[in-house]
Amino acid sequence: MLGSLREISGETCRRGDEGRSQSLCSTEAAQAARSAESKAVLRKGRQEGGSVKAKRSESMSEGAAVPETAKQALFIQTGNRDWIDRAIWTDRMLAALDNGVKGDKWFSLIDKVYRPQTLAAAWQQVKANQGAAGIDGQSIERFAAGAERYLGELADDLKEGRYQAAPVRRVEIPKAGGKTRPLGIPTVKDRIVQAAVKRVIEPIFEKEFLPMSYGFRPGRGCKDALREVDEWLKKGYTHVVDADFKSYFDSIPHTRLKERIEERISDGRLLELLAGWLQQDIVHGLEKWTPTGGTPQGAVISPLLANIYLHPLDVHMTRQGYAMVRYADDFVILCPTAAAAAQALEEIKAWVEANGLALHPDKTHLGDCRLEGQGFEFLGYRFEAGTRGVRRKSLMALKDRVRQLTRRTRGDSLGRIIADLNPMLRGWYGYFKHAQGRVFQTLDALIRRRLRAILRKQEKRPGFGRCYADHCRWPNAFFAAAGLFTMVEARRQASQSR
Repeated sequence: MLGSLREISGETCRRGDEGRSQSLCSTEAAQAARSAESKAVLRKGRQEGGSVKAKRSESMSEGAAVPETAKQALFIQTGNRDWIDRAIWTDRMLAALDNGVKGDKWFSLIDKVYRPQTLAAAWQQVKANQGAAGIDGQSIERFAAGAERYLGELADDLKEGRYQAAPVRRVEIPKAGGKTRPLGIPTVKDRIVQAAVKRVIEPIFEKEFLPMSYGFRPGRGCKDALREVDEWLKKGYTHVVDADFKSYFDSIPHTRLKERIEERISDGRLLELLAGWLQQDIVHGLEKWTPTGGTPQGAVISPLLANIYLHPLDVHMTRQGYAMVRYADDFVILCPTAAAAAQALEEIKAWVEANGLALHPDKTHLGDCRLEGQGFEFLGYRFEAGTRGVRRKSLMALKDRVRQLTRRTRGDSLGRIIADLNPMLRGWYGYFKHAQGRVFQTLDALIRRRLRAILRKQEKRPGFGRCYADHCRWPNAFFAAAGLFTMVEARRQASQSR
């Protein structure tokens, strides 16, 4: 998976967990209360972005007949909205969001994209995320030097219809096993416009998204998804369909994606912007081509578009009564019996084939996670035989990073090396602190051994730091006094604080 999209790191997941999950509206009374609060505003006339209409179309809303286990998951999201840009989304628009708009479609949105306030907020978001320069070579620092002028030009180009997206620069990100992952890097200007569009349209689709979807959504993150998986396992849903799409972000059918966007948005100029980004030329070295499917990993708008395309799958599986937990293109379906899991996989295969996608043959399987060898991996963890451990790939990635920072030929002081290690170790532990087993003891021992080897090297006594004399000379307490973060101690302190 985020990114880029498949390598979930502690830092990435913590960003998604900064806010609390949105609460659910589970009764008609709650909806009526919100409606009453907004009536005074709505009586004055039509809201910005569309007129009010209570009816919701079937394609992205509740179903009439929903199995009991799925009812809660189909309630429309109306919880914490602190993430919404209130400079764009006025009280009148939020009231319309709750009550529905004419034809279930929003119009007159483009003017909210090119407002100076919207572009300025989008620029601050892009600036905070940093990132490399696009095909034009303009870096964040160069844009910042003339930000006021550039933002003004962007606003004028968008308003007059002159804006044209530049080609996307593609780079290859190394993966485990010698493989690579393609990453698209739009220009800074294109990232700003995409961020502005996202700020305008995201609340429209977030209103419809179901609570079992966690990837790249405001106030939701990896830990929330893992918490739900734990809850279903405790209820006895141990027969699991572990599925993954094959090259999902590169294979989303453009025509069907645009149709799903058009179910909620009818602003022609904004739709043209989205269509233009889908058809941006891609430049890789001396090669240049126009994609016929997919959304570029690395584009600001891509995660939202990916969730829009998979939302009907969420609705379909939830209406069938399945307990599905999805994070972007990675998902699991937890069932009480093997027969139910087999049927769920058939449902998934049928939907995937009908929607122009494909499941990864090597990453899709059924199993009873209570048994050895039949566990499943999800968001960096491995669930197997009643335990929750760190998956081998995530563990090896950390060890490789530790080895890079603790080379014996490194000429820095122990304090400097520990200062480089600690942020990484804290972040990794913060995400994997719920893992069971002796993984933390093993990692702490590995790190101290490599530090002892560095100290030996600095004394011109090469070695691996494994002998008893080295342990006596540099005991665990020595590294603790030097400020080294240890996972075992962090867990002990966390246990005492409960």
